Amino acid sequence: MEHHLLEIGGVRMSRREDLRLITGAGKYASDWNLPGQLHATFLRADRAHANIVSVNTEAAEKHPGVVRVFTGEDAMRSGYTKPMTMLTFKGRGGMEVLRPERPVLAHGKVRCVGEPVAMVVAESALIAQDAAELIEVEYEELPVVIDPEAALAPGAPQLHDNVPGNVPFDFEAGDAGATEAAFAKAAHVTRLKLAVTRVAPNPMEPRACLVAYDAGTDMYTVHVHVQGVNMMRKQLAAYTGLPEEKFRIMAHDVGGAFGQRSLAYPEYCMQLLAAKQLGRPVKWIATRSEGFMTDSHGRANYVSGELALDKDGKFLGARLDWIADMGAYLTPTGPVSHLRNPSTCLTGVYRIPALYGRWRTVLTNTNPIAAYRGAGRPDVAYVIERLVSQAAADLKMDAAEIRRRNFIPPEAFPYKTPTGSTYENADLPGVLEKALKLADWNGFANRRRQSEKAGKLRGIGIATVIENTGAGLFPRDEVQIEVAAGGTVTAYTVSHSQGQGHETSFAMIVAETLGIAFERVQLRQGDEDHPLFGNHTGGSRSTVGAGSACHLAARKLIEEGRALAALELDAEPSQVEYANGSFRGGESKRTITLADLAKSRVFSVTAQGSFSSTFPNGCHIAEVEIDPDTGVTEIASYVTVDDCGRVINHTIVEGQMHGGVAQGAGQVFGEHVVYDRDSGQLMTGSFADYYMPRAGLVREITMEEHPTPSKVSPLGVKGMGESGCTASLPALTNAVLDALRPLGVQHLDMPLTPAKVWHAIQAARTKQ
Repeated sequence: MEHHLLEIGGVRMSRREDLRLITGAGKYASDWNLPGQLHATFLRADRAHANIVSVNTEAAEKHPGVVRVFTGEDAMRSGYTKPMTMLTFKGRGGMEVLRPERPVLAHGKVRCVGEPVAMVVAESALIAQDAAELIEVEYEELPVVIDPEAALAPGAPQLHDNVPGNVPFDFEAGDAGATEAAFAKAAHVTRLKLAVTRVAPNPMEPRACLVAYDAGTDMYTVHVHVQGVNMMRKQLAAYTGLPEEKFRIMAHDVGGAFGQRSLAYPEYCMQLLAAKQLGRPVKWIATRSEGFMTDSHGRANYVSGELALDKDGKFLGARLDWIADMGAYLTPTGPVSHLRNPSTCLTGVYRIPALYGRWRTVLTNTNPIAAYRGAGRPDVAYVIERLVSQAAADLKMDAAEIRRRNFIPPEAFPYKTPTGSTYENADLPGVLEKALKLADWNGFANRRRQSEKAGKLRGIGIATVIENTGAGLFPRDEVQIEVAAGGTVTAYTVSHSQGQGHETSFAMIVAETLGIAFERVQLRQGDEDHPLFGNHTGGSRSTVGAGSACHLAARKLIEEGRALAALELDAEPSQVEYANGSFRGGESKRTITLADLAKSRVFSVTAQGSFSSTFPNGCHIAEVEIDPDTGVTEIASYVTVDDCGRVINHTIVEGQMHGGVAQGAGQVFGEHVVYDRDSGQLMTGSFADYYMPRAGLVREITMEEHPTPSKVSPLGVKGMGESGCTASLPALTNAVLDALRPLGVQHLDMPLTPAKVWHAIQAARTKQ
């Protein structure tokens, strides 16, 4: 069996998590079971917008094995009606966010297909499923709107009485007057209207939750997959109105996340209610079809972008009109990630003197949107990089040269952007030149001619991007390190891995700082017996936050250990030297090990740190070849050069990059959640209808690093878990359009399916 190999001090070893996970020894949310547990099933709305006239549960309640059927009336009595929001800043004109209620079971009205209407709790999951089919719901149909632009139109169906015009929040960033003046003096303006399509996260592990209630302590124990225990606890408390200390969040292995695991869903809160009222644990495991319908979706942004340039191709100003489809309700992460992150990086990697963006969040009769890998960063990078490449084509300039001409120069960092962000250090020209060389940019014309001889269309696309990572909901990150008498060192974090390899990377950080063997260090994530303050895993923040805190905690362990060792060695602490797990006192030949210090006492330290945003950046260059007879696109080459600061573990960085690029390619070439425009029915509710990237889509990636160490993190690291997704969307789309542009095709929206590409080619040839 082969494993990804790491290298630490010249010693090669396999990634710690791999053997457990690939041999089936992992423990996921659905693997948890408790004595006497009951099983839940949810009856879901089969229409997108309707008044609920009645819910008849009589037959279901009489079904053998059914313990209780809950409806929206139970949800309303509980008061579980309003999830938290992370949107804390104000909008245009001081606007406060308008928060629609979202009862944990629908009451009075359903607003999207899949919304839970009733919950059946029974002795087995199959009994609950059978009983749910016996529930009779009478609906009164209401008009449906699934398109966010249509939802803004006068006379559009209104989803919530307290959200007039279906706009819960209107936000702006930049200087509208200065931008208008910049456009007035422009020699050229490039305009594009772009769709960043709605996608479904589809992590490996379906949603699952098991809730137990202890009447003696009035405590809930929640077994659930998470991106961080504190994030889940805070949301459950907000939704239910209960104190945070009433919840113990239990998680072990998590099968993928992409932002989808960061939410406390309505189903979890209903299980809290049922577990308390019934006095028994309640377990629920979602089906994959429920996942397509009700797991938070991602992206769904529609942007009209404009870029103003002078006669030499220098950027003067940029303006974006952004419509963010939020679905039927606001999730905690949805609106904030689709506003804050794009506005933070609105200038991209370019020195653009005048910027203005307006963001309108819009409610539609679709599943709610939340953060999805990149959380607005890939969206804004896609818009900017599409505009820049289109401007190059308009002006007949080389796409690399127009970027080179407009980069923020290295000497300008730290760079204060026109929208108020401060980018840390970067070498954008250096990243670009390395990527151009790796991709043999100058040799593309010859490769295009070779493809033409074979009857194929060939295109090259480039994207130079930057993103903000590292910031979080909580103002600091804590890590605790304990030393056992046997010499084992255990690090405790609240940041939770969903495949990123924390058990390896964080152990490497601690081992390197302490100068001890990697095998002596282990990681415990989200251990409720070691409560800590800190952030969840998301927004590429884990190594910046928790990883840096691991480093600080290990250093603190050395300093406190030096003081303890000094007592044993009868020396002044300043005379005690530390190296490789042992303390030596002055001239004495005696040594005291970390393990020795733990034999007579609990040897434990907790360290914390506050870390602001880091700004990883990179250049991706893709080449594609299109068969004009079928519209099928193949990725012929993909090159990445990225600056993620200091690299802790090259194998894990490469794996994250490969996964991100593949995820972006999936969206470019096929992934798309589609609803029927008239009925609001989900048309892509299974893998038979919804495209997913497969092995072979991105066959090989040429990766190199161009690090400029971060000054935000004591490790010098920058987040990079989302970089592949952020850059691949524009790089691949630009490559396809470069292949089609000689035919006269100027614009296509994702997904670039064979059918869409083929029809564009045929239409262009007909015009010619």
